[in-house]
Amino acid sequence: MEGAMSDTVSANAVPTDLHRILDRQRAAFLRLGPPDLKQRRADLRRLKAEVLKRRGEIIHALKVDFGQRSERESAIVELIPLVQSINYMIRHLGRWLKPERRHVTAYFQFGRAWVVRQPVGVVGIIAPWNYPVALALVPLATAVAAGNRVMLKPSELTPATAEVITKVVRAAFPPEQVSVITGDAEVGAAFSALPFDHIFFTGSTAVGKKVAASAARNLTPVTLELGGKSPVVIEPGFAMQRAAERVAFGKLTNAGQTCVAPDYVLLHKDDQDAFVRAYQNAVKKLHPLGFAGSPDYTAILNPHHYERLSRLLRDAEEHGTQVLRLGSDALDSHVLAPVLLLNVTPQMAVMQEEIFGPILPVLTYSHLDEAIAFINVRPRPLALYYFGEKQAEQKKLLKHTVSGNVTINGTLLHYAQDDLPFGGAGESGIGAYHGKEGFIALTHPRGIYKQGRINMSTLLYPPFGKLTDIITNFILR
Repeated sequence: MEGAMSDTVSANAVPTDLHRILDRQRAAFLRLGPPDLKQRRADLRRLKAEVLKRRGEIIHALKVDFGQRSERESAIVELIPLVQSINYMIRHLGRWLKPERRHVTAYFQFGRAWVVRQPVGVVGIIAPWNYPVALALVPLATAVAAGNRVMLKPSELTPATAEVITKVVRAAFPPEQVSVITGDAEVGAAFSALPFDHIFFTGSTAVGKKVAASAARNLTPVTLELGGKSPVVIEPGFAMQRAAERVAFGKLTNAGQTCVAPDYVLLHKDDQDAFVRAYQNAVKKLHPLGFAGSPDYTAILNPHHYERLSRLLRDAEEHGTQVLRLGSDALDSHVLAPVLLLNVTPQMAVMQEEIFGPILPVLTYSHLDEAIAFINVRPRPLALYYFGEKQAEQKKLLKHTVSGNVTINGTLLHYAQDDLPFGGAGESGIGAYHGKEGFIALTHPRGIYKQGRINMSTLLYPPFGKLTDIITNFILR
């Protein structure tokens, strides 16, 4: 496995280096063909073993990259979803690989038809910085389960974690099967321009558009897991403490640096004061030790992102928003304590950009139709959250909105369901993965028809005559 070191490309990578690795992987794919079920399961088990072997190293690297990140939260949000996903694929892969019989019309009854899922070839995976382990290695495991070879590009913003991921991959796979490419945005641009058989990208909508444009030049299919402003709609009179605790959990996990984090709250105008009190209590309950220096709270990744969030707050204050700071910040370690924003208007920057931090705008409505209209005039979100017990209202919201996944009476937890597809709609993403949907996304459905000994279609061979007319008219009846 140590031979993989020569195929791990550094920040000095040039397109010729990348093409060399791609060519080597594609040649191996064509020479050896798809791995069988036994090999794929062994590959997945080996990846899992290497991750667990380096559990402490991974968690330490995450802490180094973020400056302040809860070790327990890292285990919960990075390693548990990864290990659960691998276990799920190992259990179900045999069933996904079975050929699927398809219907043959009466005129071809002596033939047989079926579909097999064929690996696409070499998959390029571009991972983000906010969950740099899970969002790199779950797509990798999915691609391996589907029988593909992989070139993986971790985020350059989390270099310590990228280094550990490189060690995991080197130990688990030969370079002609999986290679890690490290480097800056320039390397990332060259990476996305490669003629992969599929590109899997997780990140911002702005960068996702650039990746899609690069892929289009090679007619490379893409799966884009993007983001957006995921709303929370709270039904009038709902148990506010319960809603607030679950919204706070979703908003403050990873300090809000989560693609499916609740971005803003829509609630009835009569419930705003109750929600504010309940949210303040929920924050204190979740983080009794405070925020700066807390072992349970995560810092904003770097000064650039901290300043971006500070800019959103300044803009909101300048435009008359009531800003409720629920703790003390620490600029030196770029820790941003939770913030509630009241009297927010749609024109403010905080309502134009995905927040990606612990800032929660609260907006009010008089009737559910207003909340639905507010959501629908904006780009389709990656997630939608609804708190309520009235089935008619719930059905109305689901019927008249389009989004990625939905969690009812909770936040984030749809992501942890391995048997649900995960993906966005519109500007929040293209395609889906997790479980079977991930396997489907990274395989090609190859339809096969085997003609039988008796071939009824010969009756329609030329030379044509009256029998041809009779059969044609019968079929077209």
